[in-house]
Amino acid sequence: MPRITPPLLLALAGLVLFGQGAYIHAKALLAQVLLERAFEETIATGRPTKPWAWADTWPVARIEVKRLNASAIVLAGSSGQALAFGPGHVELTPQAGERGVAVYSAHRDTHFRFLKNVAVGDEIAITRGDGKQFRFRADATSIVRFDNSGIDPLTDRYELVLSTCWPFDALAPGPERYLLHATMIGPDS
Repeated sequence: MPRITPPLLLALAGLVLFGQGAYIHAKALLAQVLLERAFEETIATGRPTKPWAWADTWPVARIEVKRLNASAIVLAGSSGQALAFGPGHVELTPQAGERGVAVYSAHRDTHFRFLKNVAVGDEIAITRGDGKQFRFRADATSIVRFDNSGIDPLTDRYELVLSTCWPFDALAPGPERYLLHATMIGPDS
């Protein structure tokens, strides 16, 4: 029986870990293609459309930062299952364009990887599932504990917060979150 050497074991372990990482990114990219189709159908028909038959969520918005050529379809809810496929609209927060703070959350290494490049002053476009479009201007960023965001979703203002894990280049989960705060500058005409 051949003897397996430690370097061979390390190489095999590395391949397995690389494969798992590649799978996560491939799944995220494929999901966004299917979500884009479902989102377009949602706008066209006025009915929420699931991206695949067994999905437990559906697309509710599109986020775009044109300066960065970044775009992502947002799903209803922010469960772990939803966040595996795209950003999630955090429960009990208003829709973008409504009074209060609409909060969208996503993973830092897939759908919200672009957040590290958003600058204060950048314009963020949100298209909702009803086809209405709104523009927001990035105002500030903050780093907070996951259980102490300070976000008041019931404010009288029209705001948006995009949330992801911090720091961006960490390899393990942590308690801190990066928040990008934005204020509505108007509906698109």
